Amino acid sequence: MISKIQQLINIGTPYWEAEAEIARKFYKTAKRDDHAFYLRAQLWKELNPVDGFFNGLHRELTQAAALFPKVGKSIDRHDYLFLLEQLVSEYNHFVLLADVLEHVQRRKLSKRDLKQLPQEKILGDIRRHYVHKGGKIGKAAVGITEGGGTALFRVGKNLKGSKINQMTAKAMKIIWEDEKDHYMVQAQLAAKMIKTKSDMNKMRTAMEEVSLQRVWMRNEMFQNPMTKEEVKSYIDRRQQSIK
Repeated sequence: MISKIQQLINIGTPYWEAEAEIARKFYKTAKRDDHAFYLRAQLWKELNPVDGFFNGLHRELTQAAALFPKVGKSIDRHDYLFLLEQLVSEYNHFVLLADVLEHVQRRKLSKRDLKQLPQEKILGDIRRHYVHKGGKIGKAAVGITEGGGTALFRVGKNLKGSKINQMTAKAMKIIWEDEKDHYMVQAQLAAKMIKTKSDMNKMRTAMEEVSLQRVWMRNEMFQNPMTKEEVKSYIDRRQQSIK
């Protein structure tokens, strides 16, 4: 019998693989302007992680500073260190990709370069709905799907060829190393919340809705290297292969 953890991973995998396929198709033909377009969108995402889990680096840093007087009193120093390490890691991801964008654009980064695309906004709305109104199951589903199984970084870390590709691969390898175990950790936590068949069905519904929107977000970011029909067909084939 398949474990609950594996069931959850099986739900997400077809969508994560679709994200990876979109990225592979993009990188095969991407020009300098194409790299600039997706990096602007990805950098916006790096500074604005999942609302309900991580509320934007500026706010998180401000809150962390405010918590410092409580360290050693109501806050354990090890917990505070973990928080700081998370913040440093997230900002490092931004710095790495910002360096690539500056190379691509041949100029310094501006705040105006960061772009929230329409499909990303829809994704944020769906995530917030599940985080704030979906109960523990909904919030757990958002946690598992947050990084799309590190699909983009798994593909990007293997890029070769141009200077842009080399810089991208170096940055994405570091990000992948930081995040590669995230979905498994979240799946383990989520599995503990599933007590009934109804719980699993709720988790599946939430995961599939968030994951599908992630695919549309990624396809838009990469300027639609796959049609909607191709995306749906790809996901369907992957789902059938897992059954």
